Amino acid sequence: MVFLVGIFFLIFYFMIMRPQQQQQRKHKTFIDGLKKGDEVVTSGGIVCRVSAVQGDVLSVEIAPNVKVRVLKSQISGAYAAKETPAAPAAEEPAKK
Repeated sequence: MVFLVGIFFLIFYFMIMRPQQQQQRKHKTFIDGLKKGDEVVTSGGIVCRVSAVQGDVLSVEIAPNVKVRVLKSQISGAYAAKETPAAPAAEEPAKK
């Protein structure tokens, strides 16, 4: 019985706890590496560009000449702008 509980704990650890710890470590590395010019998304969904880093506080620009201060802990990730698909080319009439 104790053996089964041990096996269950190991499965739980490797399926849930370990991946979460790795994700937290990766996010902390990202946050610690933020620098001026990086585009990020806050936990509130605001897309902004880092204009200065002062300890645990970032100064970010959310619009031209509009800067706000945000805690590093409120940055959810990097912003990767999706490319807009090119307009489909006009079909050429079939040549006979």
